[in-house]
Amino acid sequence: MTTTYRTPWPGLPPDDEAPAHRAESHADERLYERLGDAVAAPDAPDAVFAVSRHGRRTVRAGGTAPPSQHPRDTLRYEIGSATKTFTGLLLARLMDSGRLSGGEPARTLLDGGRHPGPAPATLVHLITHTAGLPRLPAGFHVRALPTWRTNPYARHSDARVVDAFLRHRPRRRPGTRWHYSNFGVAVLGHALAAATGTPWQDLITDQLLEPLGLGDTALRADAGGPDATGHGKDGTTPVPAFDAGGFRAAGAVRATPHDLLTFLEAHLDPARCPPLAGALRAVRTPVLRRGLGHRHVHTATWFRHPADDGPLYFHSGATPGGQAFLAFRPDTGTALAAVCTRRFRAHDPFQAVAYALLAEE
Repeated sequence: MTTTYRTPWPGLPPDDEAPAHRAESHADERLYERLGDAVAAPDAPDAVFAVSRHGRRTVRAGGTAPPSQHPRDTLRYEIGSATKTFTGLLLARLMDSGRLSGGEPARTLLDGGRHPGPAPATLVHLITHTAGLPRLPAGFHVRALPTWRTNPYARHSDARVVDAFLRHRPRRRPGTRWHYSNFGVAVLGHALAAATGTPWQDLITDQLLEPLGLGDTALRADAGGPDATGHGKDGTTPVPAFDAGGFRAAGAVRATPHDLLTFLEAHLDPARCPPLAGALRAVRTPVLRRGLGHRHVHTATWFRHPADDGPLYFHSGATPGGQAFLAFRPDTGTALAAVCTRRFRAHDPFQAVAYALLAEE
């Protein structure tokens, strides 16, 4: 694996010795220039855009804040809802290994084995946002209001999330309508823990982080660790480290750009991680089509859009202090991990710039 950080490109042969390397160098230079524009676009204290092309990495970092003692590309960044791609892969892993079928009713798992009633929401319904749950549970906003701008999820404990699910009565039959739900994926994390007798954070570590070699990925901030500091919409006001509370499965992951690229590269080439190969292939398979003409296509974990020669898979995320965008294209062997430390604001360019960067590959 080669990582490129800046021009001129050290270690490449002279132009008159290796035309193939010369073309590769020119492509790297063009990409590096484009990444510079992308890093500047969000006007954030810290921003990193990292691209992998067939395992060859190009990384560019910058920002409005003075550099810290740690290079920006070695810091861990909050990825918010992009955590759902980890939880979805975890479910696929447990299904591929035969420990779960995906058809288990979440209510039965979380309510002491009681009969769930007719048409229960299953684990697959929860990860595909078809469980009939709202984006957030009833009463969430009232309870979160005192810390809305800093840590709105921290006041919702595991028990509160599970209790809200057991009390909820869906308006629609599970499996009949797609509705994006942080609540649903949070419940899935608790249901997986109940089904296996293992906390979600331990499942993620044992089943995903260790097999993939993601040693610089964490599930909470470490006071002594290299965690990037998030900022509010103004791009200058620091905010506390994000605490996902009982919503860990929907938003707790924080990782370095390099770990995020490793995660995405495994999706591009599942054979590189044999224990997860089946699950990695499964989460690339479309399972849901919706909208006019079924133009919106989803896998168990990724949004999937058409591109020139094949599909583009992506998922974004946001916290009160930052944003993330993860994407990959099997047709070009390209992956993109983009992060920044400024809260999403109206007409924010970050996600659009990141999406366009990969779509134009």
